[in-house]
Amino acid sequence: MDIDIPEVKAEVEAAFARYEQALVSNDVAALDDLFWDDARTIRYGGGENLYGIGAIRAFRAARSPVGLERTLDGTVITTYGRDLAIAATLFRRDAAPGKVGRQMQTWMRTAGGWKVVAAHVSLIAEPA
Repeated sequence: MDIDIPEVKAEVEAAFARYEQALVSNDVAALDDLFWDDARTIRYGGGENLYGIGAIRAFRAARSPVGLERTLDGTVITTYGRDLAIAATLFRRDAAPGKVGRQMQTWMRTAGGWKVVAAHVSLIAEPA
């Protein structure tokens, strides 16, 4: 299996950047489009466990748009072959001093482009 094929990695990096822009601007339609439209899609968040695209969409629609700005650090995107990738990043928000967020996403190539099929977000105390 080929790891980090340059053109595939560039595609996933672009999808990840689109996701980040949609997240901080609360573009719910774009966020919904970037998640796989399937009952098997999973998102574990800071205070919720969401199973299926319906639950993820309902969460996004109800989420407050306030305080979504963040800065990323240590982002790593690795592609496996031409159809699977993992994106991992740390993030910080002014609204959560002393905390660091961790985000991991599994991306899959579909007929509609790259989609998140599984995501996990958590917040911990900033390591010393």
